[in-house]
Amino acid sequence: MATLKLFLNTQKRNKQDEAPLYLRIIKDRRSKYISTGIYIKEKDWDNKNRRVKKSHPNSVRINHVIANKLLEAEGQIMEIQLKDKYADTNTIKRILTGQDDLMFNQFSDYYKKSVEHKYKIATLNKLDTAIKRIKEFNDNNDLYFHEINVAWLRSFESFLRTDCKNGTNTIHTTLKHLRRIINQAIQEELYPLEKNPFLRYKLKWEKTKQEYLTMEELKKIEDLALIPGSKKATHRDIFVFSAYVGGLRISDILQLKWENYTGDKIIIQTHKTSSLVSIKMPNKALQILHKYHRPNIEKEQFIFPILNQKEDYTDRLVLHSAISSATAYANKDLKLLGESADIDKKLHFHMARHTFATMALMKGMRIEYVSKLMGHSNITTTQIYAKIVNEELDKAMEVFN
Repeated sequence: MATLKLFLNTQKRNKQDEAPLYLRIIKDRRSKYISTGIYIKEKDWDNKNRRVKKSHPNSVRINHVIANKLLEAEGQIMEIQLKDKYADTNTIKRILTGQDDLMFNQFSDYYKKSVEHKYKIATLNKLDTAIKRIKEFNDNNDLYFHEINVAWLRSFESFLRTDCKNGTNTIHTTLKHLRRIINQAIQEELYPLEKNPFLRYKLKWEKTKQEYLTMEELKKIEDLALIPGSKKATHRDIFVFSAYVGGLRISDILQLKWENYTGDKIIIQTHKTSSLVSIKMPNKALQILHKYHRPNIEKEQFIFPILNQKEDYTDRLVLHSAISSATAYANKDLKLLGESADIDKKLHFHMARHTFATMALMKGMRIEYVSKLMGHSNITTTQIYAKIVNEELDKAMEVFN
């Protein structure tokens, strides 16, 4: 049960040597303070009886105001605890000061603004989707943080799986963003750590199969007879280029300029992780580059003619939109190219990244080097590909059975 006491903070005096008088809320050995707006000199305060001494000329009036504030606050606290016996000092203070309980809709809008320059556009889009799903689940009604408990999370996960037809990993992404929002509220001391439902709720994740091309399949793609300069030919070239040059993501390849090319290396700050990567190119990659090089070409020009050279891509939204459209177009062509090459796999650009990793490890490249070339933040990510290679080697040994 929360209790109230009056507290004269003599450490904070004004120019008149008066100290502010606070209401001190105490519960579970924790305290929060609310200003009464009253200032009293220390000599005029009866600390034992918690009232202004009679020696003060306005003692009767001030004591009457203090008594009313105490009575009102005690009544509110009783109501709060009848509704929520677990209400802590933070919650009580917010309600007493008219801030009410922390509302998800308001705080999620604040959170989104606080991270919009920190996160990539793709991540912000996923955050928007997560917030939208939460509002849909709650029928766009007000949602308070204290309502988001383990039972609520179970119901929300069921809604995502059944009503929204989301898979396990999509649900994981949505709940991960919700967890980040709650953690931010806790960090800003707007919500108590012990009420975080994710302390008792584990997110689920399913491992996905990393599709890749074998060296024979990649050769089939390389050998396809395509019209030089056509979009399909360009999409084939950037896929093969990625498969030989560190598995560069399409967002990086599309933004490659001749200034990133040093004669035998590509040096680029990656779009996703902002890490600086330097990759010495094998002959196959150099042959592709030479196809696109022209005499007196400007260093600021894109190597592969996919993005509009005249467009201003300093706006993150414009760049994200252009990359998304180009990726969708490339994946559509790659699917057709895979069919033309009689490859029984649905080709998409990210498969080039998986192809590089498995091909490099198959050829004996050390896993630390593969990890560095791919820009992985830790080697654990790269070990997924090492496991694939080991499985392939195990299959190869079956010829002796």
